[in-house]
Amino acid sequence: MNMRRKTKHFAEILYTSQAIIRITMSDIRLRFPPSPTGNLHIGTVRTCLYNYLFAKKHGGKIIMRLEDTDKQRSTDEYAENIMSGLKNLGITWDEGPIRQSERTKIYTKYLQELLQSGHAYYCFCTAEDLAKERSEQEAKKLPPRYSGKCRSVTFQEAEKRMADGEKAVIRFRVPEERGDIIFSDLVRGDVQIHTKEIADFVIAKNLTSPLYNFVVVVDDFDMKISHVIRGEDHISNTPKQILIYEAFGWKSPEFAHLPLILNQDKSKLSKRKNKVSVDDYLSDGILPEALINFLALLGWNTSDEQEIFTLKELVKKFSLNRVQKGGAIFDFERLMWMNGVWIREMPLHELKNRVESIISKDVVLSEGRKKYGEEFFTNTLSLIHERLKKLSEAPDLLRFFFIPEKNYSPDPELFPHKKMKVDKETAKRMLQISMQTLEALPEEKWNQSELEITLFHLIKEQDVKNGQILWPIRVALSGEKFSPGTFELLEVFGKKRSLQRIEKSISSL
Repeated sequence: MNMRRKTKHFAEILYTSQAIIRITMSDIRLRFPPSPTGNLHIGTVRTCLYNYLFAKKHGGKIIMRLEDTDKQRSTDEYAENIMSGLKNLGITWDEGPIRQSERTKIYTKYLQELLQSGHAYYCFCTAEDLAKERSEQEAKKLPPRYSGKCRSVTFQEAEKRMADGEKAVIRFRVPEERGDIIFSDLVRGDVQIHTKEIADFVIAKNLTSPLYNFVVVVDDFDMKISHVIRGEDHISNTPKQILIYEAFGWKSPEFAHLPLILNQDKSKLSKRKNKVSVDDYLSDGILPEALINFLALLGWNTSDEQEIFTLKELVKKFSLNRVQKGGAIFDFERLMWMNGVWIREMPLHELKNRVESIISKDVVLSEGRKKYGEEFFTNTLSLIHERLKKLSEAPDLLRFFFIPEKNYSPDPELFPHKKMKVDKETAKRMLQISMQTLEALPEEKWNQSELEITLFHLIKEQDVKNGQILWPIRVALSGEKFSPGTFELLEVFGKKRSLQRIEKSISSL
């Protein structure tokens, strides 16, 4: 190991040990801070999940905090959708929900404190004033930023101007002498920004309408939040929030900024290119367990090759040290693969419970289930169990089992199979021969093993390839290009229905 690698290795050990010391020296408290301005979003789930895993790993607590200060867009329906959605995914919290909209008096009190101490001031610049200022800066090829024009307006003068009807926002006074702001990010290491790069920023529209950077600081302090784990799009907010903490004389929490979730083309995840609502995935038959498993690995990985995790296993293995810095690509095919693994590992009785709500909406399946019985339904479900990638596929894969024979009409064009050297004429002839043989098989011998013996004997007797007999029977029974195997279908349908379907197919050819 060369000196550079030794230094890096030592730094990693030191950084990890410092993080552990900070964790064990104080109570671990994190927050879920969703804005109820829409249904539960995939990105929100991933952020809440990482907070949950970290808190549970270290024996901490989670506070549900609804950031609903956007009164025009926030609704109770969205709040309920978010909270019920997280619970359905197994992500719970210990305290709350706490609504920011019910904490206005607290924010007003702290805003007044900043104004009176001089850390904040009223700004009377209009939208036109600010637009003119930006244009002048652009003309001089300067970065657009607020000039601090109202910094010199005293608190008393501001109150008089507002009493006379002028409108004003509240800006935070960035201390010019502060210099570099450095914070140690638990994912990215040290992040540094100079206060010269931060203009005086708006923290409230007025005393009763505080904005994001202000309210989260007040809330995180008031709720004793020890760790803030959020998306990397908040990195630029962190120095501003640290300045507010310092203005109050409060200690800031530890910060960890997660990589963004990206589309396949590496653009930010958006509903124009991907489903982003959790409801869309669950209603499409993605299992909650699979979705959680998939999202956990979007930006985090273990030191081994394990890919399938229960929530308990994720808690045990999770570490911020293994969260990546680069964006995480949302790979839908990988989600589908993972969902298929979860479905295949699920006991049949559990799968039956999971597909119940989907099956009940299908008229053919509902009526057929009553007609042919629960045992038949269970047997058909067992045949498609291994083929399911998502629960919503179940109706299409099951429907042909439940079509009454009087309504059954297989498409003749499905019977030809070039590779197996089967055309319509061959298919019809083989079905006729097969039917005679199957009719002679006693009812008590109608099971997969006896059916295999019978049909393979017929294949040998006719001196044909397996597929020349098995393929036409399979299509005759299912009416589908893809289906479970011939012997499985024969057993599940039983002798009577199998022969009826073969007879129908012969007629259609």
